[in-house]
Amino acid sequence: MSKKKVDLSIDFCGVTFKNPFLLSSSPVSNSAEMVERAFEMGWSGVAFKTLNSDRIPIIHPSPRMNSYHYGNKKLVGLQNVEQISDRPLKDNLLDFLYLKKKYPKHVLISSIMGFSNDEWEYLAKVSEDNGADMLELNFSCPHMSVEGTGHHVGKAFDLIEKFTATVKKAVSIPVIAKMTPNITDMTEPALYAKNGGADAISAINTVSGISEIGLNDMVPKPNVFGIGAISGTSGPAIKPIGLHFIADMAKCKELNLPLSGMGGIETWIDALEYILLGCATIQVTTGIIHYGYGIVEDMIEGLSDFMVAKGVDKVKDLVGMSLKHVATTDKFNLKRQGVTDYDTDRCVGCGQCYVVCTDAGGQALDWDAANRRPKLIEDKCLSCMICSFVCPVPELISYKEMPADWMRNETKIMDESLESELKYQPFKPTII
Repeated sequence: MSKKKVDLSIDFCGVTFKNPFLLSSSPVSNSAEMVERAFEMGWSGVAFKTLNSDRIPIIHPSPRMNSYHYGNKKLVGLQNVEQISDRPLKDNLLDFLYLKKKYPKHVLISSIMGFSNDEWEYLAKVSEDNGADMLELNFSCPHMSVEGTGHHVGKAFDLIEKFTATVKKAVSIPVIAKMTPNITDMTEPALYAKNGGADAISAINTVSGISEIGLNDMVPKPNVFGIGAISGTSGPAIKPIGLHFIADMAKCKELNLPLSGMGGIETWIDALEYILLGCATIQVTTGIIHYGYGIVEDMIEGLSDFMVAKGVDKVKDLVGMSLKHVATTDKFNLKRQGVTDYDTDRCVGCGQCYVVCTDAGGQALDWDAANRRPKLIEDKCLSCMICSFVCPVPELISYKEMPADWMRNETKIMDESLESELKYQPFKPTII
């Protein structure tokens, strides 16, 4: 029996992508040769590495990246100090012509960043003139140290509006504003971009950070001949931050713009989570740096299989499906409570659950030393679920809702005889 076909194509700002998966503007989209290889493997589009007008020479530091490993897990994060494209503008534009001639149905997004208002206009015009289907305005590169560029613009909201308006007047193709995550509320600058005429928002760029300190020389990495710097961090470690900002913008009724999501995407599940929170397209860098362009094949297959299993025919029907479940914490139903539930028949007796519950949870476990098994004290369980996070056996520990009249015991007081020494009066609010 043949597998049911699903429609992965998506409309984004009036432009059709054959699937939601794009290369983001980064080292993985630095030349036509690289992009061609990616297109052949199944990527539907590219945000080409940010163009340089040649007015200010771009020289990359050496070395330019540092990996953030955690335990045995490789490349949980990636720090880089790479600037915008150091290739001549003419070479990049020739690459545009080549890609559009050979791959007319693939989408070419030109990422641009000017050092002045007229430079934004110039880069926008030459991009459109040489085949770009869309523009992405880089208001977010965390490595640019020149005022008025990269994330410096992303934090100066009036400049976001000004430069977006300048570009919109200069071209007829859709304009995407790329936001920096190095702020607290992304909806505000996104609204300034919308006021300037932006057709869509992309987010997030890399998060400013320091990935590692060399313990022999005390220099932060990447160590550029004795100097380190705070710069952009990407990879799986930043995915929760990316999902947070995407959800905020997707739920902002005043914004109401299409979203292109990025930040820590390696698998089809990562991509799907961004889609469910409102992203029509997905951009990837660090996942490619870790595994190569071929990951798109797994993304396409995984997303397709998920859609078949859920009876969803078109990927566009998944966009924003989870937003109705995203609320503020005051909307939680606190009357419903529960505890952990242990399948002790599958337990391997490692004792990790007992350690973490005793040291960081509700101290709700007794330990049967003879059988090496945990025993839950239900009325002390906080349902924090940290025991399940450290358990080596998948799904051995689950959540169980308790009856409506169930009550959790209060915390034990170590020495109630100290009450006579307590300096305390109940708070009494001032009546105004």
